[in-house]
Amino acid sequence: MALVKNITHQPLERESKHTDVECTFDVVIDSDGRKCLQLDTYGSNQREIKGKKSQSLRLTPEAIAQLKSIFADYGL
Repeated sequence: MALVKNITHQPLERESKHTDVECTFDVVIDSDGRKCLQLDTYGSNQREIKGKKSQSLRLTPEAIAQLKSIFADYGL
């Protein structure tokens, strides 16, 4: 699992095609009592073990605020 505390902009060198996957979320309370957003993605249909959790991202309140700002700045 990755704990995201800060988000910075870095342009992609090239765009690549991504596979559709399922994503779930939960709001969790960390050890400091802060609400964090956790996103979990699951393996694609082409994966050997279908439905297995693939990646987990947990965003701190600071990262969530940055994400909100990114959405506003880029019209997302």
